[in-house]
Amino acid sequence: MPMESDPLLGICSNTQPVNVQSSVSTTGVVGVPKEPWRGVAIKPLLASVATGVVIWFLPVPSGVTKKAWHLLAIFLATIVGIITQPLPLGAVALLGLGATVLTNTLTFKAAFSGFGDPIPWLIALAYFFSIGFVQTGLGGIFLPLVKSLCVACGSNAGDGTENKLGSWLILTCFQGTCVSSAMFLTAMAGNPLSANLTFNTIKQTIGWTDWAKAAIVPGLASLIVVPLILYLVYPPSVKSSCDAPKLAREKLKNMGPLTKNEIIMAATLVLTIGLWIFGGMLNVDAVTAAILGLCVLLITGVVTWTECLGEAIAWDTLTWFAALIAMAGYLNEYGLVAWFSQTVVKFVGGLGLSWQFSFGILLMLYFYSHYFFASGAAHIGAMFAAFLSVASALGTPPLFAAMVLAFLSNLMGGLTHYGIGSAPVYYGANYVPLPQWWGYGFLISIVNIIIWLGIGGAWWKFIGLW
Repeated sequence: MPMESDPLLGICSNTQPVNVQSSVSTTGVVGVPKEPWRGVAIKPLLASVATGVVIWFLPVPSGVTKKAWHLLAIFLATIVGIITQPLPLGAVALLGLGATVLTNTLTFKAAFSGFGDPIPWLIALAYFFSIGFVQTGLGGIFLPLVKSLCVACGSNAGDGTENKLGSWLILTCFQGTCVSSAMFLTAMAGNPLSANLTFNTIKQTIGWTDWAKAAIVPGLASLIVVPLILYLVYPPSVKSSCDAPKLAREKLKNMGPLTKNEIIMAATLVLTIGLWIFGGMLNVDAVTAAILGLCVLLITGVVTWTECLGEAIAWDTLTWFAALIAMAGYLNEYGLVAWFSQTVVKFVGGLGLSWQFSFGILLMLYFYSHYFFASGAAHIGAMFAAFLSVASALGTPPLFAAMVLAFLSNLMGGLTHYGIGSAPVYYGANYVPLPQWWGYGFLISIVNIIIWLGIGGAWWKFIGLW
C-alpha cells in the first residue's frame, strides 16, 4: 500500500519525520485529500426553494383552491430548478415530485402519473432508435443526420467544439420544426385537436387545404428569416464546407453495399413510419408503433438492451419530462388553468378596446402562458376553446381567430426545452446550453409573432380570412 494512503502506516514504516502540517488537508485529516463536493449546487437550490416558498405563502386568489396554488408553487420552483440546474434535470424533477407527495399536494399515483403518458416514452424510444442509426451508420432520420453532419465538421457535444457548427444547426433545426408543424394540419399531433375544438366551439371546419393555404406564406417567411436571425446572433465558426459533397461521395463509396443490419434498420424505420401514418386505420398508436420497431431491433441484435440502458440522456429526459407533464396536468385538473382563462376573459373584455387590440392581447397571453405547459396538445386542450370563445365574443372573426390560435399553438413550442415533443430530443443532443436555449427561444418567438401577424395578417386579409 502506498505510504501516503495511510498516514499511520507511513509513520510506522518510515523512520524519517513526517511533515504533519503539510499532510493535513482542509478537512483536518492527515494525508487525506479533500474530495470535491458531489451534491447540490447551493445557490441555484436556494433560488428554486425561495421561489416555491414565496408563492406558497402568498394569499390564494379568489376562485383558486389552496391545493392548486400550492401545486403552482412547487411547479414554478421546479421550473426555476430546471433553469438554474442545482442538480441534473431528472434529479430536479424528482425533487419536485417528492415535494408534491411530501406536502400532500399530490398523491404518489398522481405525482408519477406522467410516466404513463405516451409522449415521454415516445421521446425515449426515439433515443433508442438513434442507437441503431449510430451502430449501423445509417443516418435516416433528421436528428441523427444533423448530428452526423456536426461530427463530420468537427463539432462535438461536450468537448468545447459545439459552436463550430452544432449549436447553430441544432437550434435552427429545432426552431424549423416548430414552424413546419404550424404549416400543415397533419404536422403536429395537437393540430387535429385544434381543428376539432374549432368545430365544437364555433361550428366551422378547418380542412387540410384551408390550413395549408393560410399558413404557407408566413411559414415560408419564417423558414427563411429564422435561420438568418440565428446566424447573426448565434453564428457558427464553421461557415462553409466546400469539400462536404466530395467527402460524402467518397465515404459512401468506401462503405460499399448495405449491410444486413443497415437493411434491417431501414426496413424497421419504414415499418414504424408507416404505422405512424396509417396506424389510425389499424388502431395502432404512435408509441405502440415505436415499441414494435424497437422490439424488431432488439430481436435482430441491431440494438441491445444494454445499449438502451446506457442511453442516460433518454432516461433523464423521460424522468423530467414525465414529471412536468404530471404537474402541468394536475394544474389543469385542479382548475388553475380554467381560473386563469376566466381571469383573462374578464380583464381583456373590460378594457373596451377594438377587436384587433383585444385579440392581440389574448394572443400574447395564450402564447407566453406556454411556459407553464410541457405539451402543445395539453395547452390546446386546456385553453384553446376558452380563448377562441373570448376572441369571438369580442368581435374577432371566429374562423380567423381559430386559425391564428392554432398556428401559434405550434410556434410557442420553441420557447423552452420542454414545450413540444421535439424539444427534449434536440436539447438532449447537448449542443446548446439551457440559458441560450431559453434566451434564443424567446427572441425567435418575437420574430415569429412579427412574421405571422405581420406578413401573415396581410396574407390572410388578401385571401379573405378576415
